[in-house]
Amino acid sequence: MNLDPLWLSLKIASISSLIVFVVGTLLARWLSRRHFRGKNLLESAILLPMVLPPTVVGFGLLYMFGKNGVLGKWLQALFDMQLVFTWYAAVIASVIVSFPLMYQSAAAAFKNYNPNLENAAYTMGASKMKVFWTISLPLAWPGLLAGLVLSFSRALGEFGATLMFAGYIPGKTDTLPIAIYFAVEAGNSQAALWLVLIMVVIGFGTVYWLNRWNKRQSIWITGVKDEEA
Repeated sequence: MNLDPLWLSLKIASISSLIVFVVGTLLARWLSRRHFRGKNLLESAILLPMVLPPTVVGFGLLYMFGKNGVLGKWLQALFDMQLVFTWYAAVIASVIVSFPLMYQSAAAAFKNYNPNLENAAYTMGASKMKVFWTISLPLAWPGLLAGLVLSFSRALGEFGATLMFAGYIPGKTDTLPIAIYFAVEAGNSQAALWLVLIMVVIGFGTVYWLNRWNKRQSIWITGVKDEEA
């Protein structure tokens, strides 16, 4: 059985998860402490890919980064680079569709603790960077970790946007979901079954670990033991 789609999917999901974790955490932290006109519009735009069909997201990316797209022409002119039908396109598609999950989890995490803890540190002369690393990040970490895990799982299972933007090129853009689809199309049910089982095991293991970790965190904070933890 060819496991190249598995390694490619893990690579794409890992890279995209790292990007959305860093950008999503910083953006959520910045927006959680600011109130301005148009904030709701900005957050709605950030969360929009979560409610749009993946094919719509894929078409939008293809429209922007294609040969005749604004960004596509710019990349071609300055760097002689074409993103469409490359594994980089799969990373971009995964970032776009998984980013709302990371942002939503991070925004909730930064709103769940008392901001006076940060204000007290500021009054004692701590810098914004030190407050972020020593207070904000540790307090929000459970929510951030949940967002990271969910984003990774979403990126691993991305299909529609990736297929439209990155296409299907064996050995280059054939991620697990795409490989499953084309295996079924080719009548290779055995290969499709194995790939499906791999995705189910990874997905179940990820969710199970996250639930166990959340329950252990709850026990540590409240001191109340859950019989199922």
